[in-house]
Amino acid sequence: MKTVYGIGNPLIDVIVNISEEELKELGLFKGTMNLINLDKRLELTEFIKKKKDPSFSCGGSCPNTIITLSSLGIGTTLAGKIGNDEYGSIYRERLTALNVHDNLAVSDANVTGSSIILITPDSERTMNTYLGANRDFCPDDVVESEVGSAAFFHFTGYMWDTQNQMEAIRKALAIAKRNNTVVSFDIADPFAVGRYHDSFLELIRDNCDIVFANKEEARMLFDNYDPYECCKTMGKLCETAVVKNGKKGSFISYQRKMYEIPVQGPATPVDTTGAGDTYAAGFLYGLCHGMDIERSGSIASCLAGQIIKQVGAQFPAERIPDLMKMISVF
Repeated sequence: MKTVYGIGNPLIDVIVNISEEELKELGLFKGTMNLINLDKRLELTEFIKKKKDPSFSCGGSCPNTIITLSSLGIGTTLAGKIGNDEYGSIYRERLTALNVHDNLAVSDANVTGSSIILITPDSERTMNTYLGANRDFCPDDVVESEVGSAAFFHFTGYMWDTQNQMEAIRKALAIAKRNNTVVSFDIADPFAVGRYHDSFLELIRDNCDIVFANKEEARMLFDNYDPYECCKTMGKLCETAVVKNGKKGSFISYQRKMYEIPVQGPATPVDTTGAGDTYAAGFLYGLCHGMDIERSGSIASCLAGQIIKQVGAQFPAERIPDLMKMISVF
């Protein structure tokens, strides 16, 4: 069985039920997504200690893809950086329980990255993210034997946050090239495209075999509102280019031949969080099993359509048998 090695930003997802009054006391606006500083993170973690039964799970874009692949039976490894703290320990324990090989490094200088999700009685989510130790990931944290022995190396645009993270990815890319490891890159963040436009184009052209983008990321990358044309253009830079077009499905360019993959899933999603991460997992699952591009794309579309029927970016264990039956028909 082919294996997938991922480098990403491990974020411990903490979900807490909260009253409208408590949200106001914390000075947060309901339904927003906030990048918070350390002081706010510490305030929120102290608040959580007073609440009953907060739930903890492994999060982060690349981790979502790796965890989904593992749940589908693919051998996976996750690299990244956590803090030497309680949240880091919880992340490791959950990762092990999910059968993902732990290749996480530990920072003594920073806390584990977290996404603290506060849910009010009307089911609105207020998200508060602190990247923490993720930003400390550096070249010394890349384990050459782990990258070199994998069939696929997967990473996302979120790894361009700091110079040391970029250097770590470049080291991993060099190892992948020496060992014929297939490189999979999910752009994942339109804001990163705005900051690193030319760098991303160079990265795709020189280092990547498979590239995933949504229509907004593709538009920004190629200054074109047509996702089909964007996919065609990106397909000239790498062997396999994927542009996800929301409710209209997705386009794939493989060796400069274009494929259109129909959308699968509800017209009105429950929660789109993690849909792109799940799409990438489905596509890599197909390739790990030696499937062709259309079958891999169909599995990706199927799983993305299923993840948006629920709240959360990963499938609960009880759904896996039914999902396996669904994708077995492709």
